[in-house]
Amino acid sequence: MQHVNIHEAKTHFSKLVDAAMAGEEIVIAKAGKPVAKLVPYRTETRKTIRFGLMKGETAIAADFHAPLPDEIVADFEGDGQ
Repeated sequence: MQHVNIHEAKTHFSKLVDAAMAGEEIVIAKAGKPVAKLVPYRTETRKTIRFGLMKGETAIAADFHAPLPDEIVADFEGDGQ
């Protein structure tokens, strides 16, 4: 990880961007205190969703769509107290 001050970052910005594109992280400091980080931009940050990985390993109860018992409905509606 490379550390540079703001003046150096302005003077050598193109070189720093090239370094970031190559995978290096550059910390930019003001008065010796880190204030920003120049990092490579990643377009593929999200993993691909693969459907069907759990096929056959889960089950839905036959009465899934049946109405809930009155006491459970009352709990949801705040009437169960």
